[in-house]
Amino acid sequence: MTGTVYKSTGSWYTVKTQLGKNYQCRIKGRFRIKGIKSTNPIAVGDMVDFELETKNDETTGIINNIHDRRNYIVRKSVNLSKQTHVIAANIDQVFLLVTIDNPPTFTSFIDRFLVTAEAYGITTILLFNKIDVYDKETLDEVRYLAHIYRKIGYECIGISAETGKNIDKVKHLMTGKVSMFAGHSGVGKSTLANAIEPGLELKTKVISEQHQQGQHTTTFAEMFDLSFGAKLIDTPGIKGFGIVDMDKEEVGDYFPEFFKLKQDCKFNNCIHVDEPKCAVKQALDDDEIAYSRYRSYLQILEGEDEHYRTDNWD
Repeated sequence: MTGTVYKSTGSWYTVKTQLGKNYQCRIKGRFRIKGIKSTNPIAVGDMVDFELETKNDETTGIINNIHDRRNYIVRKSVNLSKQTHVIAANIDQVFLLVTIDNPPTFTSFIDRFLVTAEAYGITTILLFNKIDVYDKETLDEVRYLAHIYRKIGYECIGISAETGKNIDKVKHLMTGKVSMFAGHSGVGKSTLANAIEPGLELKTKVISEQHQQGQHTTTFAEMFDLSFGAKLIDTPGIKGFGIVDMDKEEVGDYFPEFFKLKQDCKFNNCIHVDEPKCAVKQALDDDEIAYSRYRSYLQILEGEDEHYRTDNWD
């Protein structure tokens, strides 16, 4: 039998067949995907083959094959730095939720996420949430950030999951596609999912006043079939985002505004740091490239881990 993984709890997987029937499945023995040292060999969104077995009048499935992935979002495992964690697979687009404060989303986190999505060919849309509660100064910050990312080519939408502002616009973009919601804990992923599909009733929690960080409400990634012909993958809050398996020479290719200028650099293998006649550094000097983006780029090159850095706002 063949189906799509809708939920992963680490040891058990909910697999839904094309006929719409759900089966609780597990992996048979040691199951590793070639070339990926992952903490989770199977992710939500994966297409798998499984066979049924019945014990004590209970029927479960045993997964014996995973189909080739069209794409996936992957990050470094939090505790095992040499291993990776596949967040979800076979995605059409990701909505990255961003909040200026309560909790803060720093540009280094946004940029690391975008670089990974670019590397795997996944469209990312930035949703600036909670705009209903921001003062003028904070809204100006939202507009400034949106300007930076729109100039690069990313779609940016200001939304309020609480009041419903621009929710219809998000629903329209989701129709007919597999979408993933991502972002820090507390940015409003579950609130947005509930606003888009009220029947979901996903749990939400308030922000921790002491640390200005969200408390984890979604503990496992899970896919939902929505009433308007869309599929949604809701993910746990991501604290830090480690870049996986990327050579220094290729990092710049996943910054679209750098890649456009690459042909104008003096050297073909320019990594835009110390080389003479570098078009990217010239564009930086001319204010055609945002300093925050270049700083994120240098941090990735230097292999710095990103965990709520406080120096990432201009």
